[in-house]
Amino acid sequence: MTSGTRVAPFGLKPWFSERVWGKSDLKPWFDETGTTKLVGEAWLTGPQCLVQSGPFKGRTLASVGEKMGGEFPLLVKILFPADKLSVQVHPDDAQARAMGETRGKTECWYVLEAEPGATVALGLKAGVGAKEVAASVESGTLELLLEHVPVSVGDMLFVDAGTVHAIGPGVVLLETQQTSDVTYRLYDYGRPRELHLEKGLQVIKSKTQAGKVAPREMAGFTRLIEQRYFVVDRFEISATRKRTVDFAGAGCLVGLAGSGVVRTPDGELELIPGRTVVVPMGDGDVVVETKAGVTFARCVAPV
Repeated sequence: MTSGTRVAPFGLKPWFSERVWGKSDLKPWFDETGTTKLVGEAWLTGPQCLVQSGPFKGRTLASVGEKMGGEFPLLVKILFPADKLSVQVHPDDAQARAMGETRGKTECWYVLEAEPGATVALGLKAGVGAKEVAASVESGTLELLLEHVPVSVGDMLFVDAGTVHAIGPGVVLLETQQTSDVTYRLYDYGRPRELHLEKGLQVIKSKTQAGKVAPREMAGFTRLIEQRYFVVDRFEISATRKRTVDFAGAGCLVGLAGSGVVRTPDGELELIPGRTVVVPMGDGDVVVETKAGVTFARCVAPV
């Protein structure tokens, strides 16, 4: 966000996105979704998420952004696949603008849950390009051309724009990405959904920087990933402690385990699994306190 009216941190209500590959039960992350349909994604900082505290309570994040000088730069979600997602690809900024979109979509996945043997598809095998992808879509064999990466709880994976990828069941992922929903679906296992093969073939890259990212221990937290569009860190605060968490850019805190509170000029904000506290301007610190211990992610858009 660019400069605008200074606004204290605030809580957001998750928005649940119905998907054919989703789940009907998102426990223990969420007790209720407000729908009986399958939910695949909980958008934690979506434009349509409602502010739950402060002077903008009841407003959407998108409308608050207009008041503060710009769109919130990160879209943070939790993904709940019960079935395979489509094989898809996202454009980079230049490719997206050339196709009339605002920006591209670079993202990362932090593994919150993983069943034994769980994998994600991330990138194409050596020697595979657009021609081979097109032929494999026609023959229904695209999955055979993908690199399948084993994952376990605590893994961080970078999904560079242009990377052909797919997520399967057996995982729950915290996704941090550019605020964009530009997705080109290449293959969908015969499900009756629209494909975007022509655009997708234009933006796929045979080689990208996608892959697992090794964590780095910092002063009091763990850096999970540091990229152009986002930095994601994990904090673990033990019982009866408080911690000052700084922000060098607009961002948010996402509760992962335990419980705590974030102290703001407007009062206390609850920090529990699946809930988000937005720090809109990124020019100050927030204080997190806990009585029984809390683990959370700090997701920041670097300035």
